[in-house]
Amino acid sequence: MDPHESDKRDELAGRQLPPEQAAAAAMVAEARQRGLELTGPDGLLKLFTKNVLETALNEEITEHLGHEKNRAEPGRQSANVRNGARAKTVISDAVGEVRIDVPRDREGTFEPQIVKKRQRRLTDVDEIVLSLYAKGLTTGEISAHFAEIYGASISRETVSRITDKVVA
Repeated sequence: MDPHESDKRDELAGRQLPPEQAAAAAMVAEARQRGLELTGPDGLLKLFTKNVLETALNEEITEHLGHEKNRAEPGRQSANVRNGARAKTVISDAVGEVRIDVPRDREGTFEPQIVKKRQRRLTDVDEIVLSLYAKGLTTGEISAHFAEIYGASISRETVSRITDKVVA
């Protein structure tokens, strides 16, 4: 090991990282400990992309239905609930094919915005993943970023729930 490399680690350990960077550093360290590559067919970036997409889709359906999974209020007006998920393979520029589970609702009224119905190609998802996780943008800025990239209106509350779950 290069002695200067050890000094750099000690310097980094002494400073306070923003929560997003600290979480990313922890994920990278755990991936290395488990022998997981950072890139490649089963690498960390691909798993992270899948995790962020599925988290975002689950938060979208929660907002659509008005309740968390298995937390519907008795006596509510709508009988619409989650109805499983369907597998979908999307293609990302940076990580290639990613298999995700897209949630469904019983009435078939859920229209996902992050990965739209019949959408197969994710051209800028990698930028969004990095912006959600590493740039430390405010919920308003992230919401605007989604609108700019996808033309999708994502509320600040949904963005906040997504980032809270990804960072946790």
